[in-house]
Amino acid sequence: MTFKNWTIETIQNIQPEEFHALVQQNKQHIQKTFPVTLTSCSDLENTRDFIARNLEKEQNQDGHHFYLRHNDTNNLIGYVCIKNVNKTIQKCELAYFIDKDFEGQGIISGAVSQTIDFCFNDLSMNKVFICTSKVNTASQRIATKHGFRQEGILREEFKSGDAILEDIVYFGLLKSEYQS
Repeated sequence: MTFKNWTIETIQNIQPEEFHALVQQNKQHIQKTFPVTLTSCSDLENTRDFIARNLEKEQNQDGHHFYLRHNDTNNLIGYVCIKNVNKTIQKCELAYFIDKDFEGQGIISGAVSQTIDFCFNDLSMNKVFICTSKVNTASQRIATKHGFRQEGILREEFKSGDAILEDIVYFGLLKSEYQS
């Protein structure tokens, strides 16, 4: 999907070298919120394995991975994934980050909007949820902007990149709320 100056691409179109570069450029930016991705992409070989595992998850319908590409430079500038897919109760989690140089431009908001639509209309989910650290107010704004409701605080639910157990804010959006 192409937008004004960026495009959403699927995992099949991504080269490990370019995703590794995006992660490394944003190491400090995503250290606390994407520790698994950061560790999994510590070098090029690990990044290849990370993408291969995610491709397998996608083939098994256990996750979906979208990459944001800047149209002018052709560089990757962001990542959105659908994870923790529970087919029994039809719910999944969204996680996302944008290159630090592209924050505040509405790009991640647009990508989240498209991904929510994909979750409800293509994957037939009943609920989409977003978990953010208590200090990640930008991600909380994305959630509320898209109609998610704060459902609670999960205590010491997430181990940050600093290996500290942190509380997370849980936001949920039901399909019935999305349609109305």
